[in-house]
Amino acid sequence: MPQRTFSIIKPDAVRKGYTGAILAELDRAGFRIVAAKKQSISKPQAEGFYHVHKERPFFGDLCTFMSSGPLFLMVLEKDNAIADLRKLMGATNPANAEEGTIRKKFAGSIQENAIHGSDAEETAAFEIGYWFAGYELI
Repeated sequence: MPQRTFSIIKPDAVRKGYTGAILAELDRAGFRIVAAKKQSISKPQAEGFYHVHKERPFFGDLCTFMSSGPLFLMVLEKDNAIADLRKLMGATNPANAEEGTIRKKFAGSIQENAIHGSDAEETAAFEIGYWFAGYELI
């Protein structure tokens, strides 16, 4: 049965013109885009989204970075979507990412790492609901 996950093509990748190439990688891997939108977010929106990290030292920089330019928000679907997307994305630090992964191909640093993907079903449910209204999920 298909599973849904949430993903963001981050501001660094959008700025560098990698959106189309990353979407092509997702398509090749069998993901179906249920919903997508390109938008800029405010720092308070980023803080709400990343609230689980608010005690971490990188929280402020992360929220500033995520609100620094347009990003591409997506709900993706396929069997085993969460685990498959995590594998396709590669390690958070692109220097440690496996060859062929999105972060190995398109990321510049741990922070500017091109893509975000939900890490669990509960996280995916929160993240999808944070950015998409039910009527957008056709």
